[in-house]
Amino acid sequence: MPHIKREWRIFASISYIEGHSMRRKELLKKINSIPRVRLAALPTPLQEVPRFSTALSSMARKGAGSRGQVSKGPRIFIKRDDLTGLAMGGNKTRMFEFLLAKAQKEGADTIVGGAGVQSNYCRQLVSACNLLGMEVHLILRRIRGARDDEIQGNLLLDLLAGARVRIIKGGEEEQREAILELAADLKRKGKKPFVVRMAGVEDLTSDVIGYVNCFCEITEQCEVMGINPSRLYLASYDSTQAGLELGRVILGSRIEIVGVAPGIWKSKPNDLVARYANQAAQALGFSFRLKSEDIRNTTEFVGRGYGIPTPLSVKMIKLLARTEGIFLDPVYTSKAMSALYTHIEKGEISDRETVLFLHTGGVPALFAYVDELEKEELMERLSFD
Repeated sequence: MPHIKREWRIFASISYIEGHSMRRKELLKKINSIPRVRLAALPTPLQEVPRFSTALSSMARKGAGSRGQVSKGPRIFIKRDDLTGLAMGGNKTRMFEFLLAKAQKEGADTIVGGAGVQSNYCRQLVSACNLLGMEVHLILRRIRGARDDEIQGNLLLDLLAGARVRIIKGGEEEQREAILELAADLKRKGKKPFVVRMAGVEDLTSDVIGYVNCFCEITEQCEVMGINPSRLYLASYDSTQAGLELGRVILGSRIEIVGVAPGIWKSKPNDLVARYANQAAQALGFSFRLKSEDIRNTTEFVGRGYGIPTPLSVKMIKLLARTEGIFLDPVYTSKAMSALYTHIEKGEISDRETVLFLHTGGVPALFAYVDELEKEELMERLSFD
């Protein structure tokens, strides 16, 4: 009897995988019916990081102290979307494949958008538009005051790539108004502008579909590698997690997605993720709807604010770099890794689990954050003849 039960389990597993693959093919067919320009080097690798896992678990044991909740820690795999190939990589490249195809379809010759001065979005946007022969204008807002005027990190790359950039005072509302005013002015001059973030955020379906596609990629890679992850961690406030959540529901995956917000704004991330996932579901022809309570996204690791590293996030940057040669960024991924570490330390994740971490990129911003990365400690490792 035991061998019969074992054979049944194997058969059930194979049947599930075959059904899963069939659903994935059907979903990919829907995705591929949407206008798209190829910009990213896909699929990106799914890489195990055993030295980091060991070091992270050792650090968590010390942090847990007498609670004794941590043993050897989980297996950790990183989905390397920092290696999407365009302009030093990042998650936005997947999104632009669909967004800029939409802009082309509408006849646009100029893209107008913006974010923070050290925006990964804008860095990838400029390079993507260069590939497509489109002009780019950026309205950027300061996050760290006058320090953001230094031509370094992502801002340096924006300028090298030929973007027209204006840095403004004020917050997001002032930025949106400035973007829309610039688009109107360009239109009067005979251009055909297409507005993206920060002003074009009513419908992020194009962005979301890029990460539905990514979830398909992840499930296929997990099957090939023979792993069954229980959780997927990432830094996200809206569309990246929305795409993963939508893919999870469509494919019937049991993986728990844990979004980690990089900042706190007016709208709750859970509400935004559900809203954008539902817009994309409708565009793909699905009638179901996600609710905000279906989404797990935490603002616990924001710290003092968006764009400001925390002491723990700096530790995560150094630990991963010094064990695996992979660099997290100071704004997004290091805060998401802080969440993964904390959940290991608290015993929420067992050593029997396999965990995925989506690396959404952002590494060029490191060069603009030397002081925040504990410059004194770095200088101790440096000597001069």
